[in-house]
Amino acid sequence: MRVLVTRPEPDASATAGRLRAAGFSALVDPMLSVEPLPDAELPPGRFDAVVLTSVNGARVLATRGELPGLLHLPLHTVGRRTAAAAPEGFAHTHIAGGDGAALVAQLRALLPRGARVLHVTGEDRAVDLGAALAEAGIGVDLFVIYRAVAAQVLAPATLAALEQGQIDAAFHFSPRTAATLAARIREAGAGPLMTKVQHLCFSAGVAAPLHDAGWRTLIAETPTEEGLFALLKR
Repeated sequence: MRVLVTRPEPDASATAGRLRAAGFSALVDPMLSVEPLPDAELPPGRFDAVVLTSVNGARVLATRGELPGLLHLPLHTVGRRTAAAAPEGFAHTHIAGGDGAALVAQLRALLPRGARVLHVTGEDRAVDLGAALAEAGIGVDLFVIYRAVAAQVLAPATLAALEQGQIDAAFHFSPRTAATLAARIREAGAGPLMTKVQHLCFSAGVAAPLHDAGWRTLIAETPTEEGLFALLKR
């Protein structure tokens, strides 16, 4: 079985390596590339916690000069992968269950009304923490430190593999990578070829643009890479 991996690097290559070690073939074609925003400015004032909702945000934060001034705060992450990528030294790390709803529940449970959190993030966000936490009286300030730039075309190897029927499944980790792939496939006129591929998705939100394209989707029981690998074994 050959699996298409479209997440950004370096994670795409890491996932491909894990697929090959498990006996699968892998084709890497990242639909997004991550660009740090060095001119981003930290919002003024004091905070009660730092929130990370992506591995990319965690990695870019580790390079920022503002980091030492934040380490005395507790860190809240959306899941274990983000926690593993986060800089060391935070006062304490609270790890949510892997999606936005679990993170919101964690913040509501652990922070008092009137708290103010710093959401370290990219230009595109899967969850609006400010809106989700407003009723609980928890304020959210954004520190936007990177952008994810969409690929403009499919890699020639991807299109060739589709035309030759050599892609059996695809891993989808985020709504934006899924939507970008759907757009590039449509532009290449390869939509019918994708109906033969099994699309394995982190969540219903990730699957939505693929389902809209008429592609077959399966949703992992847990929003983790392990959850996607479990779908391969069905």
